[in-house]
Amino acid sequence: MEQNMNDEIEIDLLEIVLLIRARIGIILLTGVLTAAAAGLISNFLLTPIYTSTSKLYIVNKSTSITSLALQDLQLGAQLTQDYMVLVKSRPVVTQVIDNLELDMSYEEMLSVISISNPTNTRILEITAEYPDPFLAKRIVDDFATVSASRIAKIMDTSEPTVVEEGYMQPNPSSPNTKRNVVIGGILGLFLAGGIVVVLFLLDDTIKDSEDIEKYLGLNTLGLIPVEIGSNRQMEQDKKNRRRGQKKSRGKKPKIRGKVA
Repeated sequence: MEQNMNDEIEIDLLEIVLLIRARIGIILLTGVLTAAAAGLISNFLLTPIYTSTSKLYIVNKSTSITSLALQDLQLGAQLTQDYMVLVKSRPVVTQVIDNLELDMSYEEMLSVISISNPTNTRILEITAEYPDPFLAKRIVDDFATVSASRIAKIMDTSEPTVVEEGYMQPNPSSPNTKRNVVIGGILGLFLAGGIVVVLFLLDDTIKDSEDIEKYLGLNTLGLIPVEIGSNRQMEQDKKNRRRGQKKSRGKKPKIRGKVA
């Protein structure tokens, strides 16, 4: 019994493979169309976003590199987390908005910037994502300046050093048209293939003698071939016979003979 079940699974898989092979043209066409749609949406409907990043170095200027101890390094790593919170504090954010004269709320500005700390470093990265590349650079530069001043005031220490100012990117960081086209094409292929397989599995109609033996368990005794052309000819012959019968019924019979 287990063998029969394995045989049925193999036959089903083979049928699915043959089905996909027979519908490969439609599947590929769907993939091309979805890839083209993804490219058009990326180029014409999505707003391009530009990224700029400024970096701060979290080490006191008064501490020389040669005098750094392990305890100082560990303390600097812990303070980096505090600095990340301070950069996103309301006084810093509102000060940047006022300096740049932006028509934005505190929440809107928080959605523009992000703060990160690369692993095993005391570098603080301030990144802005904005539709205007020049304004994205100005935002991170002003955040670096205002944050350094605020950190020095709150922590009662020297200001962190600005390691790198923001860079104005000539090309948008998103949307990535090539990536979207590839993803759209792959999704289109899987979607079309899935629809073809689902329709095949839901189709329970009997199409040939093999389906009768497979689903009903009955053996066919014989096949009667039927051609489309012969069916049409038979229908035409029936019509001609009917017309002839109607004509023969409409005619009166002629009586031949001599009158006495």
